[in-house]
Amino acid sequence: MGQSMNALVVYCHPVEGSFCSAMRDAAIRGLQHAGHNVSVIDLAAESFSPVMPANELQTYIAMDEEVPAPMQRHVRELRRAEILVFVYPTWWSGLPAQLKGWLERVMLPGVAFRLSPNQKVRPALTHMRHIVVISTFGSPWLYVKAVNDNGRRILTRALKLSTSLRTSTSSMGLYAMDKATSDDRSAFLARIEKKMARI
Repeated sequence: MGQSMNALVVYCHPVEGSFCSAMRDAAIRGLQHAGHNVSVIDLAAESFSPVMPANELQTYIAMDEEVPAPMQRHVRELRRAEILVFVYPTWWSGLPAQLKGWLERVMLPGVAFRLSPNQKVRPALTHMRHIVVISTFGSPWLYVKAVNDNGRRILTRALKLSTSLRTSTSSMGLYAMDKATSDDRSAFLARIEKKMARI
């Protein structure tokens, strides 16, 4: 067992008891088996609003690094996390609205990035060690490849720019979800748990 780290699982699915719930639970089991401290943000359960209010946008534009009150708990969890795990269904080739809105409202100046004196963007999540993306897809792999997995690209490329060069990124996907058998689903859950246990 390696070094114990703080892990944050950001989960987004509106129906508790869905297969995505099982994916979340498998990720948590694996992380705990590895000895990590696990926190969970369940966006649907807390009725998280993906809409950035005008006052939050004005704060963002001002670049004064103030964290709006509704986002303070989320930012605290993010700042202490060394492992960041996203669990969600891919809809319309992208992130569910709540998860996309979470990124917009939480990845703030002073949280995700800072500006240097010469106005160059510098990463602020340099404590992050791992970013893991776990998702389901209604379409087969070839279709997803053709249209691009925009959610994964946001989380493993755009978000990674706010972390360290040493931050690892990885992703897992269950494709053609509607045709997946119970054995396919069970095997995927086992893969998730095994992968998380190795971090």
